[in-house]
Amino acid sequence: MTEKEAKYKKLTKEEERVIVHKGTEAPFTGKYYAFWEKGTYVCKRCGAPLYRSESKFEADCGWPSFDDEIPGAVKRSPDPDGVRTEISCADCGAHLGHVFLGEGFTKKNTRHCVNSVSMEFIPDKR
Repeated sequence: MTEKEAKYKKLTKEEERVIVHKGTEAPFTGKYYAFWEKGTYVCKRCGAPLYRSESKFEADCGWPSFDDEIPGAVKRSPDPDGVRTEISCADCGAHLGHVFLGEGFTKKNTRHCVNSVSMEFIPDKR
């Protein structure tokens, strides 16, 4: 285990299934699907900031959707299925979900479809 890995949060079996083994949580079940507070979504495993609440939107797809990430926070790579593009935490490689382009939901024409279990939320200070 590397020093960096030693700093990772301990994950539940479900978190590990999604984050490490690139699984997907069931649609419409995630903690952040219908969640609209102001703040920052961070990686569940390493705590790196990923998304701001201002970029979250309703896509009615069953998972939290964002049309932009915090610059440099999310890595895109071809999915093994050869069709989709996987998104992962640029800091620790945790699987977040997939990104889709050209759907027309927002002006940015981008939808990051993210598993709630891959993130934690830090509310803005009031």
